[in-house]
Amino acid sequence: MIFVGRGALLRRAVAHALGTGHRVDLVVSDDPADAGTTAAPYLTTTDVNAAAGRLLDRCTDGLVWSVNNRMIFRAPLLDSGLRIHNVHNGLLPQHRGLPAAAVAFALLHGDPEYGATLHRVDAGVDTGRVLAELRFPIAADARYHQVLLSGVQACHQLFQRSLGALAAGHDPEPPVVRSPAAPGYYGLRALRELGRYVAHPAFERATDLGVTAPFVPELAEALRSLGRSRPSSEV
Repeated sequence: MIFVGRGALLRRAVAHALGTGHRVDLVVSDDPADAGTTAAPYLTTTDVNAAAGRLLDRCTDGLVWSVNNRMIFRAPLLDSGLRIHNVHNGLLPQHRGLPAAAVAFALLHGDPEYGATLHRVDAGVDTGRVLAELRFPIAADARYHQVLLSGVQACHQLFQRSLGALAAGHDPEPPVVRSPAAPGYYGLRALRELGRYVAHPAFERATDLGVTAPFVPELAEALRSLGRSRPSSEV
């Protein structure tokens, strides 16, 4: 299997796969700091699609994991026959896009739940068929950094639960049964619209980045542009 992504969540997933006896053929990251952090071979690139030939040559089981990954899969990888699965920080379809933005708007919109989702990767952004999810309630007084970090933990737990099934060539069981939800997409454009919510009663909680500030640079920059930098938490 191959892993594509970046950061601690990627490294934890790779370490878990290796520690549970799975073969990791290659780890692909756009962050040079990830190279050499596990025993698996690494490839550093900002365009996973340009490295399609290498992925196809190295992958022995046809399985690709996308974990904390910001690179978009396109042809020829999507047409290659590889089984590409993404672990998304957020529930789908209501929290598509950048998790950094989705968490803020989940709080602003008063969403009762957040979580992590495992889905197949298709030509859209977070639009592939959902295979599994892990939900948790959003407390009435929850702050941004708390929800984001809970989402990160849910991503790793969902990966751990799903690894064996996908490695064996079948979907996780039982099949996920979900209540219908209105779709939502939150990207850079959504962050540029944060100024509309400054007077919102949940704005302070929804922008309390706390310890997560270094890991959500787009949101931090959007808040600086509003003159409301929030590097630390009140709790």
